[in-house]
Amino acid sequence: MNGAMKVLLCVLLAVVIAMFAFWNSFLRAQVIVAKDVGKGPGAPLDQGMKTLDGKDVNLAEKYAGKVVLLVNVASKCGLTPQYETLQSLHEKYADQGLAIVGVPSNQFAGQEPGTAEQIGEFCEKNYGVKFDLLAKVDVNGENATPLYKVLTSKEQNGELGGAITWNFEKFLFNRQGQVVARFTPRVKPDAPEVVKLIEAELAKQP
Repeated sequence: MNGAMKVLLCVLLAVVIAMFAFWNSFLRAQVIVAKDVGKGPGAPLDQGMKTLDGKDVNLAEKYAGKVVLLVNVASKCGLTPQYETLQSLHEKYADQGLAIVGVPSNQFAGQEPGTAEQIGEFCEKNYGVKFDLLAKVDVNGENATPLYKVLTSKEQNGELGGAITWNFEKFLFNRQGQVVARFTPRVKPDAPEVVKLIEAELAKQP
């Protein structure tokens, strides 16, 4: 076997390993709870973003004192029915201080191609969504919105950091705006472990 062939085989092997790691991560339903919330990023929600209808919003100010479940969403994904469960959580816990925030992104197989108006109409018509939706952004890479640059940074967000793996990855924030848990896309919003953590944070008054 000549040198060029060996290099090619090594490259192919690296690609296969990377693909296996990605799919293993994507398919696995995983809950990651912060070991030391105080050591995480101090105020990741203190970011200026835009609502779905284009209005400026500072997340820390809008959701001050709230428990926040932040989810990157998409309309044409196999996990899109999670919108229904997210809306159910909103209806059940909003009065207790839970704010569910959807963040549309088109980075995963182009599964959120619509305009802001189309996204809003889709969510309302198909799932009766009443919780807040932000403007469409990138959640990975150089063009990622600053909030997600913080959330995905291993240096700033420790064990909760790392690239967003797919649509419907979820981050839970306490009433002080600190990240307390991360749920991979296949963890359903109403999974017992998610609900337990949400209720525990809601029980802590600001």
